[in-house]
Formats: sequence, C-alpha cells, structure tokens
Amino acid sequence: MITRALWSYAHRYRPQERWGILKPMQSGTAVEIGDGDYYCQTLALQQTASEVCPLSFAAPLAPPIAAELEQRTIDLAPVWQTYQQLQKRFDYLLVEGIGGLGSPITWEWTVADLAAAWKLPIVLVATVRLGAIAQIVANIALARQYKLDIRGLILNCVTPCSDTAIAQWTPPEFLSRFTRVPVLGVLPCGQHSNEQLAEMVAEWPLDLLWR
Repeated sequence: MITRALWSYAHRYRPQERWGILKPMQSGTAVEIGDGDYYCQTLALQQTASEVCPLSFAAPLAPPIAAELEQRTIDLAPVWQTYQQLQKRFDYLLVEGIGGLGSPITWEWTVADLAAAWKLPIVLVATVRLGAIAQIVANIALARQYKLDIRGLILNCVTPCSDTAIAQWTPPEFLSRFTRVPVLGVLPCGQHSNEQLAEMVAEWPLDLLWR
C-alpha cells in the first residue's frame, strides 16, 4: 500500500516526471495476487508485471526457502538487469523491499545486502502494533551497520488504529528523537482510492525523500 500511495502521489502531483516500480522478488503467489499483477491492475504503470517483479515463488515463505521447494536457484543477475533497464526508462524508481532489512533473499544475501550493493536510499515502513518499536530500532541499527542512507520512516496501519494506539505503540515524536530518523507520516487502514492515497501522502514532508 505504501508503494502504491507514493506512486499515486507522484502521478498526480509530479506528472512531468516518469515513475516506475520494482519489487526484486516476491513469494506467496499461490495464496494471493502477485505484486507485479497488483500494481499493474491498480496503477497506470508503463510496465509489465514481470518488469515490476522479475522473480516470483508460490509458497508464502522466505524467497530462498520458497525457491528450494520449487527446485529453483535464485539468480540476482536478471533482477539487476531489470533494475538497470528501468533506471534508464524512468526518472524515479520506487524499489519495494521484501520484508525487513534482515529478510533473506538468497542463501547468502539479505535485503540490506541488496540495498547496499545497489546503493539505494531507503525508507523504512513499520506496521503500527505492539512491539513495533523494537522492530524499528533493530532495522535502523542494521541499516546503519550497512551504512545505508535512511531517508525516513513511515508507519502503516494494516488494521484500524486509534490515535491512542498509534501514540502508545509507535509514537512518532518519540521514534524520531530516539532513532534520529524522521517519521514522514502515518497511513491509516482502509480501502483507499489512488486519489485519496495521493492526497494523504501530499501532506507528508516528502522533500526529505528526494534530497
């Protein structure tokens, strides 16, 4: 939802620029629609589903485990080639992660390894829930270990969240001061249209992302 929201904002408020989406890989397509198909169905992308997400696995498991079940080996070379091709076609490319920074994408690499190798600035997305603070702090610590450029933190309500729940589980001011990473905004739960998502995101300090 966050990637869709950011792309919708760019499509509406920065129409002079070309924006693309890349999710290097996904798993769980046997139980839900793949991200490549989802983004192509919900957004006016100038991309195919396979360009959005080059690698897919059926089982809803970590990619290396899901790949092993299919007797496949994860080769990042085609993913890198897709990334390079999309970089040439678009002014901006939103690269969506696969779980947290510590999530494995091969038997050797994590999401953090990929972000470091590709020199990607990152925005961390955290679900608003009890225990989220520890997860946020751990991901930021890992990002700093890899010397990643952390542009901000977005809080995502995947279930209805009251202002009290947000203030107690993921207090934005506390998180910003404690981690020294700005909280860009909180995305509320709901079935939002692209236009609604764009309006919500437009209120965030997005200049921190493009610096």
